[in-house]
Amino acid sequence: MTVPVSHPRKMSLDLRHRLTDAFERGVVASAGLIAHGRGEAFDYLLGERTWEQAGEAATAASALLLAAEKPAISVNGNSAALSAAEIGVLARVTGAKLEVNLFYRTLDREERIRDVLLAAGADTVYGVGVEENTVPGLESERSKSDTAILEADAVLVMLEDGDRTEKLKDMGKKVIAVDLNPLSRTAQKADITIVDNIVRALPNMIESAKELRGLGREELRAVVGAFDNERNLKEMEDRIRNG
Repeated sequence: MTVPVSHPRKMSLDLRHRLTDAFERGVVASAGLIAHGRGEAFDYLLGERTWEQAGEAATAASALLLAAEKPAISVNGNSAALSAAEIGVLARVTGAKLEVNLFYRTLDREERIRDVLLAAGADTVYGVGVEENTVPGLESERSKSDTAILEADAVLVMLEDGDRTEKLKDMGKKVIAVDLNPLSRTAQKADITIVDNIVRALPNMIESAKELRGLGREELRAVVGAFDNERNLKEMEDRIRNG
């Protein structure tokens, strides 16, 4: 289906169709469609735009990935369906490794998501065919992490469930989240939360990373240290309540 250019919700409807197409190809789980609808509701309340707080968070997040010794980006079906090319670019700019990690996990879906990322320009994709639970205290299929995430000191998670965010932090990792709901457990537990739609947040992160990559690690850590995630989340919550 082609959405008319004149339609006031064209961007939102186009994203829906990208996800339903990816569902039919076995990339997105059926529950992922429900999760997208929940995020879409928050995006609607935010005016489907990127606020300055999200821009500040994207800058801090890029600085954190660049300052990390072993950064990683965790990819699920929805993020691959919506932003595969941008994920690959961000990985190259920041030196992050890519790893598929799924709650509704099957080997077939892992392979399909890997192939989507590779077709979009990614170099190497980890996380396919992992059989052992490797994240302590996590009982869901997300516990099956590969070396990219296990060895990482900073992990970007997108459209994530909160229990793994907590466990990754328990392992001593810094966690960056992209989450349209500032009240979610993921948003509240992450070190840096970008309250924005992934299709806007990742291009902003790429732009910030390109601007920041000439800085030394101490300068990058200063950028991260100046960011207050709790304040940022409160301001985004206020925007939703008062918008």
